[in-house]
Amino acid sequence: MRVDDFDFELPPERIALRPASPRDAARMLVADTRGLRDRVVRELPEILRAGDCLVFNDTRVIPARLEGRRGDAAISATLHKREGPRRWRAFIRNARRLRDGDTIAFGGEVQAVAADRAADGSFALDFAGDEPVEILLERAGSMPLPPYIASRRPTDARDARDYQTMFAREAGAVAAPTAALHFTPELMAELDAAGIAHETLTLHVGAGTFLPVKAEDTDDHVMHAEWGRIDAATADRLNAVRRDGGRVIAVGTTSLRLIESAAGADDVIRPFEGDTDIFITPGYRFRGVDGLMTNFHLPRSTLFMLVSALMGLERMQAVYAHAIAGDYRFYSYGDASLLLPA
Repeated sequence: MRVDDFDFELPPERIALRPASPRDAARMLVADTRGLRDRVVRELPEILRAGDCLVFNDTRVIPARLEGRRGDAAISATLHKREGPRRWRAFIRNARRLRDGDTIAFGGEVQAVAADRAADGSFALDFAGDEPVEILLERAGSMPLPPYIASRRPTDARDARDYQTMFAREAGAVAAPTAALHFTPELMAELDAAGIAHETLTLHVGAGTFLPVKAEDTDDHVMHAEWGRIDAATADRLNAVRRDGGRVIAVGTTSLRLIESAAGADDVIRPFEGDTDIFITPGYRFRGVDGLMTNFHLPRSTLFMLVSALMGLERMQAVYAHAIAGDYRFYSYGDASLLLPA
């Protein structure tokens, strides 16, 4: 399909720069067989059914944005995928000033050597020293806010809290699974009381999720791989939900992509551990999920293509037109949609 088919006009003022407070006070646009309904996230227990299961991504965002110097050149690096105990693949700003073998000095006496430049312009960074890289990043890095927020305001101490979900446990993401930012312990208790289950899996979200689609046709776009894991016990419980008539509802596109990577043509979810570069566009047959809760995504993005595959492109264009006209807040810190196809 043409990438232009997934374009739409979004007024800049619709981009949220801070999350709702409290988190579950965010608005939620429900799209299902009944049409479109304007609700609030905290109303989820009365919208979903007993026996349904919400699936969360328990990845934890690391301070993956680094500012440093190579000689007299300023170098900005955003880590996006671990390649070894001390090696991370990174997108580099001012990459024309960097060569394989150059040493970059970051803050806090943290240094890394650039290596293995890839065709997409990224470098591998080999961090010097014996301290775990996670400790080095805590000393020298900052929270990697999405570019559409970082370009409009500086990252601050509040983002260290705001940009982590309540489920964050497994360190390794450089972007938050933002649909789960809307959940609070109080909401989870109400969901449990309503008979709505939840499970967690791990997908370490990479910075590639923010890369624009430069191809003119979706067939020509190459997805960046991300590492994920679903253990056998979780897979068994998710399969049991569906066998018993419940719905598996992914909270966030990251959870959905991993479930679909683990599901076979027989619609059975199996244990999974490794990289996935699954790219879901209209025409895809969903095998493991029955619905999706997600934020509102960028025009022409792979994530808008994914929700269009789930609900239909024409339907999602109507959903987004309703959201824009209704002053919903967009992107990572914005409001939510609950998408339940027939």
